[in-house]
Amino acid sequence: MKFEDYPLAPEIKRSIGKLGWKRPTDIQYRAIRHILEGEDVMGIAQTGTGKTAAFAIPVVQMIHTGRENQRRKDGIKCLVMVPTRELALQLNEVFTALAKGTRVNVFALTGGVEQDPQIQQLQDGVDILIATPGRMFDLLNQKILRLERVNILILDEADLMLDLGFIADIRGVLGHLKMRRQTLFFSATINEQIKKLAYTLVKKPIRIQISPKDPISRNVDHSVIFIEMDDKRFFLERFLKEHPDAKILTFVRTRVRAQRVHDAMLRVGLPSLVLHGELDQDARNAALEAFRNGEQRLMIATDLSARGIDIPDVTHVINYDLPDQADNYVHRVGRTGRGERRGIAYSFCAPQEHDRLRAIEAYTGTEIRVVELDRQEYRETLHFSRTDNMSIDELLKEAEKWEKKKK
Repeated sequence: MKFEDYPLAPEIKRSIGKLGWKRPTDIQYRAIRHILEGEDVMGIAQTGTGKTAAFAIPVVQMIHTGRENQRRKDGIKCLVMVPTRELALQLNEVFTALAKGTRVNVFALTGGVEQDPQIQQLQDGVDILIATPGRMFDLLNQKILRLERVNILILDEADLMLDLGFIADIRGVLGHLKMRRQTLFFSATINEQIKKLAYTLVKKPIRIQISPKDPISRNVDHSVIFIEMDDKRFFLERFLKEHPDAKILTFVRTRVRAQRVHDAMLRVGLPSLVLHGELDQDARNAALEAFRNGEQRLMIATDLSARGIDIPDVTHVINYDLPDQADNYVHRVGRTGRGERRGIAYSFCAPQEHDRLRAIEAYTGTEIRVVELDRQEYRETLHFSRTDNMSIDELLKEAEKWEKKKK
């Protein structure tokens, strides 16, 4: 079935064509019609399979063709709640592209920027509001934001929304919404505890559930390399120098680790971008744009900030640190191998991370292939760097500097 066969407005079909989409992905095929029929949906599918379009297409259609749209200033009709600013901006791009030429107005409301222009935009009229909880509640408390006309509530990355403790915020939002509404949950992963919480947020049973047996995209090849924690930087350096055309997203556990890895690579002539939650919004946007445009080919990111990264030409994901939560592995590696492209994911596993590796394999139901390194290869990698000649004392001073910054 092609998108042109769907009962969509000509303007929306035209936008879909400009985006280069011809046939729906599995999640889109199974969700769009149910959403158009007003059913509640819980959509669970691998990252990179088109989840955003699965709800964006029918929502834009319903608002564009609905009678309520004749008076946009009546209020917001669809609220999309997301956990991070990056994800809000990413969704805003997709919704805006689909709504081009329609009567649907889309706006992303996030923190980290001045609120006065946002207030003006809301006063001018918004149909679809994509929001992070912090700034949204600021404006609700100021009685600037009104949600009583919202009849569609969407939680994207629902597992992270609920797992981060936003459940109280979500329940608080429900008090501002119509009793009868359509509720949509979308995510790449969801566990039983989070699923039970999700079911308490709806008044009627969720109609469909798309739950793949294998949560990891089939387009990604996975390998693990056993490396001592202090040796990881040498292996990252060697990989970067031996793959000059690769576009690499590297994940670490903390913002301090991100900066340390960035500095270590810079000392050996390998510049990189850093993305974590402590950066202000302008810096985060600039880093994402530079990575997207190819100005730098290495980005070092933490888990939370990476949920909003949707860059189709990432060739490799490197788990410099294994994630604390096994399901974050799925989100990480889903940053490569998107659409029809193939991707490669490598994990650097230190002895103290073996339990995390076993948890990942248990969660995914897949045994990750081990890349065997003999002692000679390992020693060669440790001596690969010719320019990073810091002494132990210098390294200790650098570590002390970052510990002070952390405090």
